[in-house]
Amino acid sequence: MALFGVNRCVKCGHKSGSWLTVRTMRATWDFTGTRALVAGAGGIGAAVAGALASAGAAVLVLDIDKAKLDRLQQETSGFVSGLAVDLTSADACRTAVGRTVELLGGIDVFVHAVGVNDRRPVLETPDEVWERITAINLDSAFWLGRAVGAVMVPAGYGRIVYLSSVSGLLAHADHSPYAATKGGVNQLMRVMAREWAPTGVTVNAVAPGYTETELTRAYLARPGVRASLESLVPAGRLGRPADLTGPVLFLSSDESAFVTGQVLYADGGRTLV
Repeated sequence: MALFGVNRCVKCGHKSGSWLTVRTMRATWDFTGTRALVAGAGGIGAAVAGALASAGAAVLVLDIDKAKLDRLQQETSGFVSGLAVDLTSADACRTAVGRTVELLGGIDVFVHAVGVNDRRPVLETPDEVWERITAINLDSAFWLGRAVGAVMVPAGYGRIVYLSSVSGLLAHADHSPYAATKGGVNQLMRVMAREWAPTGVTVNAVAPGYTETELTRAYLARPGVRASLESLVPAGRLGRPADLTGPVLFLSSDESAFVTGQVLYADGGRTLV
């Protein structure tokens, strides 16, 4: 990553060398030659895949929905390919990682951006809902992470980033399977980070607050929901997929080499309330 900055006077905006200055920075990411695997072609996954590709990475995206993969390839500038796979199968996850290595020659960055939710009270959550959410959100995080780790650890390098959620920390009503899986992802990430830190592989998570994606669109359209959620965010608005790309790219870069086992909350201050 190259950083370019200029000192400007706080009061008038003129360039200055005085200590009464702020430093405005613009980050330009360069992932040329990087081989990236992204699980999830939805809102945040698509934004991350696009950002990595625009920064020069060769990106392969996994998703069960081939139409999403096709749309992402058409709309993204840069090298992005897709592989349709059912991530609720351990064998399929293992095979997908193997296929990625065949196509890209290795894996330097892995981003797990898969997640589903079904908002119901605990007493109204049937077994099949619990099992589906757990399989997609947590089981695939383990299966893919384990398979990717088996590639990265012997290579002595890797960046793994999980998309978690503020629900992994906050006790939101009607979120029991989702919150449990995101809390599980956080702890899974920490264990991986602890085990693989000596090998040059870092493992971290980015935890967004409510973000406007396909996953939340119907919920946000309910009367009063958007305003209620925005009132809980000190920044005064909900997140957008583009708000997550900077944190993910930082944790995917060499600049984060000494950062591992951390949850970065990109939530507009939601967890401060």
